[in-house]
Amino acid sequence: MVVAVTGAASGVGRLLVQRLATPEGSTAPREIVAIDDEFADLRGVTWRIADVCDPGLVSRLGGVDVLVHTADDRSPDTRPADRRAHNIRAAQTVLTAAAASGVPRVILVTSTMVYGASPDAPVPLPEDAPRVVDNSEGLMGDFAEVEALAERARLAHPSLAVTVVRPAPLVGPDLDTLFSRHFSAPRLLTVKGHRQHWQFCHEDDLTSALAFCAIHGVHGPDGVVAVASEGSLSQEDVEAITGMKHFEVPANLAFGAIRRLHQARITPAAEGELKFLVYPCVVDCAALREAGWKPGYGNEEALEALMASKSGKHALVGRSLGRKEVTITAAGAAGAAAAAIGTAAAIRHLRRRKGG
Repeated sequence: MVVAVTGAASGVGRLLVQRLATPEGSTAPREIVAIDDEFADLRGVTWRIADVCDPGLVSRLGGVDVLVHTADDRSPDTRPADRRAHNIRAAQTVLTAAAASGVPRVILVTSTMVYGASPDAPVPLPEDAPRVVDNSEGLMGDFAEVEALAERARLAHPSLAVTVVRPAPLVGPDLDTLFSRHFSAPRLLTVKGHRQHWQFCHEDDLTSALAFCAIHGVHGPDGVVAVASEGSLSQEDVEAITGMKHFEVPANLAFGAIRRLHQARITPAAEGELKFLVYPCVVDCAALREAGWKPGYGNEEALEALMASKSGKHALVGRSLGRKEVTITAAGAAGAAAAAIGTAAAIRHLRRRKGG
């Protein structure tokens, strides 16, 4: 078996190539093809330089049996329109090139965010729960678009199997996400009358699951595979582990404030994305479990890894803060819920922008 990985020079792609190159047990790919627009110092792999957004990618896929696409952009700081354009173009190109070159199977990585988060969501959700429709400019909208492309590719190319892997919120040493920034805030936001349930996925578990799916052909119901630590943590569990306190506000205040902050480009977090910080989205990872895969990290260990990685970093509602802002917002958080959400910091920021 020949397994190819896009985005192999960095991030999850690099971790996946390293795992495939040092397999546990006797099961291993015959060849690992690393695809990126630059080389990296990885041994035991075949490098093929290509831009995943360039249709010329088709010429780099000869002999590939499974193509795992990890070359997406999930940065909270990328301009949303640019991020969306890249993620959609890359997924389109990968699927089209794979079909044209005769690759039997493609694995795409999205997120459990496509299930949506709501106050009345069952805990856990079944893996084959319906995907929500989202047209917002947040990452959730990107993932919904990518999964729609996967569905169309299955219909247009019956010989191409497309598996979508949905990890829970990712944590790892170098990951900067909306969720990691949430835990870099002075306090944890909660919505009045609702208690959160938290589920995480360590990036090592994601790479392990991707390798397992590629080698063992795990496809899941309707081509969907969820990956996460087993079970979930309550809000009380999270506060005990992190040593953080929460502040509680009415839902209309929380979502109204985030809407205004996002519209003013003060925070990258869209209103829909805030729901994942205050409402549950916990998934039963049945396909992987039944195939014999197990996560290496529990939710508690994953959260501890997240907390260790945020040392010295400060953020509020998805926006990284400078040292002066930290002092202002920390005081506000202790004093009033509205200030904790960032309203005071937002007003100061807007005044500075108008004055400049």
